Amino acid sequence: MKRVVHFLKEEVVLTITLMLAFVSAFFVKPDRSYTEYIDYRVLAILAGLMLVMEGLKEQGVFRRIAKWMISKCKDLRAVYVTQVFLCFFFSMWITNDVALIVFVPLALETLCMMDKEEEAIHMIVFQTLAANLGSMLTPVGNPQNLYLYGLAGYSFTGFVKTMLPLSLISAILLWISCVAFGTKDKVVLAHKEKVPHEKKEEGNTLSGLHGKMLVIWYGILFLFNLLAVLNTVPYIYTIACTVLAVFLMDRKILIKIDYGLLLTFAAFFIFVGNMGRIPSLAAFLERSIAGRELGITVLLSQGISNVPAALLLSGFTDDYSGLNDKISGG
Repeated sequence: MKRVVHFLKEEVVLTITLMLAFVSAFFVKPDRSYTEYIDYRVLAILAGLMLVMEGLKEQGVFRRIAKWMISKCKDLRAVYVTQVFLCFFFSMWITNDVALIVFVPLALETLCMMDKEEEAIHMIVFQTLAANLGSMLTPVGNPQNLYLYGLAGYSFTGFVKTMLPLSLISAILLWISCVAFGTKDKVVLAHKEKVPHEKKEEGNTLSGLHGKMLVIWYGILFLFNLLAVLNTVPYIYTIACTVLAVFLMDRKILIKIDYGLLLTFAAFFIFVGNMGRIPSLAAFLERSIAGRELGITVLLSQGISNVPAALLLSGFTDDYSGLNDKISGG
């Protein structure tokens, strides 16, 4: 029982979506149409990208790049800019969640070594903003982008062009914030061993032939998955090859990705699909959302997070461009 309670606390969004899917099944009896609700392409590409990003993170690729860049910083202001824009630009390709998981601990470690722990709150807030704002530019920046990208039928360049103005404005505001909060104090490393309470890094590193070969393979798999995003290669081939390759060369990664997110997607697909098959309710939701996308999406994304909000609202509006702008920014 304790395990169940712990699971419910840890996976609140997943629990709610499963309950919604279950309750909706009482109104729309399960049938063959249920299999048509689920966007298998989104789930397959998302799972493939999650495997690749987790593998690269385990090999320490992103931390090595970040540490090299930080070593070139001369003052605290440069550290602010570097740390924040690492999250901003990397989130476009490795997702906002992975960017924060990788770079927030690095920021804390850097500030600790500089005896600037008092800057941690400001730094983490800016990194969180940067990861979410940067990720909205590309279809692979976050899960809801990938879903809306496929649903709306955008081209890759069309999607980027749609989101580019907001991304540029975001980048300018982030830079101004970093300059305002970052001082010109010289970077002086205190050579502290670790950030307090930071766990020792697990997994392989780039040292050794095996680690380098893994990085090369993950790089190839990343490009292969991008081809699926661009509809150049069938998604069924990319997910099959990705899972097989990871199983053969680095199988521990298979248990480290967020399967709860994939299940959340599936449950919401079922819930939204069922709601769409109740004519009176579908018509009511369409009327309620039409012309009010801004207020509804902002409020809903704050309450149930970006991914569920995108999945829910996309079933009752055709304004995918506006929906993506507001959901990503929320």
